[in-house]
Amino acid sequence: MSLTPEIPVIPKIKLDSILNVVSKGFHIDKRPLLNYRSIEVNKNVAPNADSSVLVKLGHTQVLVGIKIDVGQPFPDNPEEGVLIVNAEYIPAASPSFEPGPPDENAIELARVIDRSLRESKAIALNKLVIIPGKKVWIIWLDIYVLDHDGNLLDASMIGSMLALAQLKIPYFEVDPVTGNVKVDKSKRITPLPINRYIATVTVYKIGDVLLVDPTAEEEAIASASLSISVSEEGNIVGMQKRGLGFFLEKEIEQAIEISLNKGKELIELVKKFAL
Repeated sequence: MSLTPEIPVIPKIKLDSILNVVSKGFHIDKRPLLNYRSIEVNKNVAPNADSSVLVKLGHTQVLVGIKIDVGQPFPDNPEEGVLIVNAEYIPAASPSFEPGPPDENAIELARVIDRSLRESKAIALNKLVIIPGKKVWIIWLDIYVLDHDGNLLDASMIGSMLALAQLKIPYFEVDPVTGNVKVDKSKRITPLPINRYIATVTVYKIGDVLLVDPTAEEEAIASASLSISVSEEGNIVGMQKRGLGFFLEKEIEQAIEISLNKGKELIELVKKFAL
């Protein structure tokens, strides 16, 4: 739940301090500009979910929970299972978040994750069909922002990909007479069929400097950001620009190079966490 988060007001002395540090090639926490903060994950943190992951990216915390159930396919894709992604900004995650229905920021976050997974065919949805045209597996992927200290999108993709990687399909039987599907969630044997891993790398522009994984204060003074989703094969599978600022052509090329390199690192990390 959230209304549009307000951009934090950064005092001029703090603004000048951040710009000075960034211009020297470092984040305000002394990391190199292209280094991520420490990434920690805890799996199976929500007992009632079919798969869940808590991601800690520095002080940013995102919880991803998945429920899987039997339902009807979309009419335009009768031979595929269904993936539905939702996101919520919990009011306690930031002083600027307020109770209310998901706003455009939460909707945008969910759509970027959904589009990157769907367009890349990260999940083999065609293998989630139980009765062609009638019964398929529906995956509900919910993202909850618990603590906001910058870079929510990258953290959300890490959690989403890892939650999907550890999801197992329940045992089921189809009644040959009625066509009803009986599911036994106490038996989970088959892993979710995954074609490829995806990572999202968001490149921010502060002044004339490009960087990744900003803190909330750094993010607040960025003029623009470019989120680039990449596959483990090294292909770009999604892109989203935000902010009122602009990227020069050479900066877009630099952002793509950064995203391909850092995306590979994130994917290898997620695979390691998935073991």
